[in-house]
Amino acid sequence: MQTPETALTFYNANTPNGHKIAIYLHEAGLPHQQVTLDLNQGDQHRPEYLAINPNGKIPAIVDHAHRVTLFESGAILGYLSARCGHLQPAGLAGQWQVQQWLHFQVGGIGPMLGQLWWFLHASPQPNHEAIARYTREALRLYGVVERRLAESAHLALDDYSIADIAAFPWLRTHGELQLDLAPFPRVRDWLARIDARPAVRQGLAAARPLAQAEA
Repeated sequence: MQTPETALTFYNANTPNGHKIAIYLHEAGLPHQQVTLDLNQGDQHRPEYLAINPNGKIPAIVDHAHRVTLFESGAILGYLSARCGHLQPAGLAGQWQVQQWLHFQVGGIGPMLGQLWWFLHASPQPNHEAIARYTREALRLYGVVERRLAESAHLALDDYSIADIAAFPWLRTHGELQLDLAPFPRVRDWLARIDARPAVRQGLAAARPLAQAEA
């Protein structure tokens, strides 16, 4: 028999994409069971996990109550917010504004900052051309966010949304990525405001028992 604590299983690791879902679950107060994968040991490639996420990445969820299995962090954020209504704008225009900036993170911020992290910290051979390229692109994306925050208190809307939850775990890694945020005061303020939220702190702490590589 399912209990509230076991009705939702969340497969997580200590990466920005995992942090997104952990933060939302804590923001929404959704009971769940977390399974923390050890990416260094290859847990994400085991047959039992590939049956849940054939792409062999985290995060993934199984919503037992609704018989839904999902992978890809953007899809999971969209599903959870639609299912429980937390941080879901009431109007169609607001909902698609959030989706627009959510896709900006998924298609831009995550891939570019992820590549920069790889070439800085994981590549077996130094590649200065790649580091220069992804540094330029990362700074360009921080600039897009900086300009957006001149118009809006948060990334998609004046209100906090899943677009902020998606972008925050990536943009907070500027130190690891050796990026200077001095030209981006609004981004720095936004990062500080989100970091101060209790649910954000709880979500970031959720996967800390295992120090793992980027998903």
